[in-house]
Amino acid sequence: MTKKIVLAITLFIVFTAFGQNKKISLEDAVMQQQRLFRADKMLGFQWIPDTNKYVYLAENGKKLMTANSTDSKPNELVTLADLNKTLGADFKNFAGMQWKNATTFILASGNKYYEYNFNTKTGKLIGELTENAENGAFDDNFENIAYTEKNNLFILNKNGQKVAVTNETDEDIVSGQFFARNEFGITSGIFWSPNTSFLAFYQKDQREVADYPILDINETPGKLQNIKYPMIGQKSEKPKVGIYNLASGKTVFIAPKGNSDDYLTNLSWSPDEKFVIIAELNRGQNDMHLNVYDANSGAFVRTLLEEKSDNWVEPEHAAFFPSKKSNNFVWISETDGFNNLYYYSIDGKLIKKLTQNKFIARDILGANAAGTEIYFSATGANPTNMLAYKVDLKGKQTLITKEEGVHLTAFSTDGNWFFDEYSNHTIPSKSLLYDKNGKATTLLQSINKYDGYTIGTSEIKTIKSADGTTDLYTRLIKPSNFDASKKYPVLVYVYGGPHAQLITNSYLDGANLWMYWMAEQGYLVFTVDGRGSDNRGVAFESVIHGKLGVNEIDDQMKGVDYLKSLPYVDGDRLAIHGWSFGGFMTTSIMLRKPDVFKVGVAGGPVTDWKYYEVMYGERYMDTPAENQKGFDEASTLNYVNNLKGKLLLIHGTSDDVVVMQNNFSLIKKFVEAGKQVDFFAYPMHKHNVIGKDRVHLMTKVLNYVIENNK
Repeated sequence: MTKKIVLAITLFIVFTAFGQNKKISLEDAVMQQQRLFRADKMLGFQWIPDTNKYVYLAENGKKLMTANSTDSKPNELVTLADLNKTLGADFKNFAGMQWKNATTFILASGNKYYEYNFNTKTGKLIGELTENAENGAFDDNFENIAYTEKNNLFILNKNGQKVAVTNETDEDIVSGQFFARNEFGITSGIFWSPNTSFLAFYQKDQREVADYPILDINETPGKLQNIKYPMIGQKSEKPKVGIYNLASGKTVFIAPKGNSDDYLTNLSWSPDEKFVIIAELNRGQNDMHLNVYDANSGAFVRTLLEEKSDNWVEPEHAAFFPSKKSNNFVWISETDGFNNLYYYSIDGKLIKKLTQNKFIARDILGANAAGTEIYFSATGANPTNMLAYKVDLKGKQTLITKEEGVHLTAFSTDGNWFFDEYSNHTIPSKSLLYDKNGKATTLLQSINKYDGYTIGTSEIKTIKSADGTTDLYTRLIKPSNFDASKKYPVLVYVYGGPHAQLITNSYLDGANLWMYWMAEQGYLVFTVDGRGSDNRGVAFESVIHGKLGVNEIDDQMKGVDYLKSLPYVDGDRLAIHGWSFGGFMTTSIMLRKPDVFKVGVAGGPVTDWKYYEVMYGERYMDTPAENQKGFDEASTLNYVNNLKGKLLLIHGTSDDVVVMQNNFSLIKKFVEAGKQVDFFAYPMHKHNVIGKDRVHLMTKVLNYVIENNK
């Protein structure tokens, strides 16, 4: 053999070794999707109020940068180290930063609140809450901080005095916190009035709500911790809204006009502070009144509008006031079948239906300084997108994002500039700055962080639902070495319920990275967003009412039919996995369609809807007294004798969303029926297994599928 041939072979071996793509481990797939593989973005982007300048984070969040919109030239504002040195603090990052004005921002470290002026490079401690304080919320002027201690509400006022807003000795009367288990768009319980004359707050009386025991194994002996968990058809919370007058120190309370356990939600203040607007929803969740109350007295003033439905009414957005000088407001309603924007006077007169879309508006993003244009997010015609639009008060609507995909946007105070960051099927992330004429400047475009790694492909298609007419979106992930002449086993990942959409026009198409890892093990990974899932409008979503698991299962079976029509699918080696509602779907399908899937893994499943909570459960199923047939049909406990395949049930022992009674009740039925199933518990984890333990979870799930789907 000549030297030239030897050298050529050596170079080929070296090139091949270094040219090979790296493999993504399952641990990396679980832990690194939003770390190592996260696309480059303008992290922490915010507009500086009343300017055309913006800020963002650099050097892994250790440096705050600023730039002017006109040239986008970056300048260092302050480093984390310099901030800590100036303030004598120990900030780990800039998370939670709020702007007090054009030169000063507020930042919290634990229960200490600081302000920093970047012009003078000076700052100070402006407030320190007690050790047990939670839910801290500044007023709009950043002078007073409202917060909770246990079940009561307090204010640390601008003079440094602690003021008790409530003083309830019974810990089951809770003020200043979210209620209704975060349904109806509720995320907090504290609402400052625009000029800080009043503080409105939610209060819930949960004395009649049943205690539910959660076992804490971290103590010896183990200790029961009771949570309040209102189950379907049983006693629920009784809400009120308190309005505290800072000048008089007195509080007035607003109770439901109907029954004491009706819902009070979507609270907002009128700009002139004269009124509080509250949506009252009956417990049956099919009749909503949007009511106005006098801020000083708490007296009912008028009903602005009423919405009824044979299925459900679900108010999720507070009244939005586009102008600080007017009490006219925008209300989001799906009464015509899709979320649209309606412009009302405070007298309840409909001034204009602003949008006429046959797709859903998701959220109001803001308004221009004059209050004449409202910005909002919406899917557009393709429901896998999330775009940004604007509409003026005469109803002229304009699409302001230029590319299809999932967009996050932020508008400057004067409305002359907007920031747009998006991804789609082919773009990991792109950050743009638009001027008022629609001219875009690219601030950042991410490289593909998966370059150099072995990763498969994803296909997005549509199939017809079980009704024969409705389009359903599907996602099929194939391995990198896919061979159409082979037969592949399939893992179907399912959720299938309301308030979730698994397939989006974002990078990786909304999939988890572990799905691509699974594909590299020789699998196809398939998902279909069936009827009942999010972002498709009333008709699409409401077919599930009163009969959870019927149409959803039928649509999943249409997905199976599609899979079996593909020549490269091994129809005898199908597995299914889902969590929460997806766990309900997985268990239901394994028991009600026992010949379809060979293996199922159900995490945190609802097994009988009578064990689920009032707010979500009664919306979709009513109560057992009203709908016993629907509950019986949906209960997985009634189908245990049908099981044929291998089934693994998983639950977090501290789950306070889908309580563990669901899984235990199902297992008891399997035991009584002499049916063998597998079960695994994650001690002290709640509804989701998080942190490093999630690697253990996904290893457990995927190994179970691989080992039993041969």
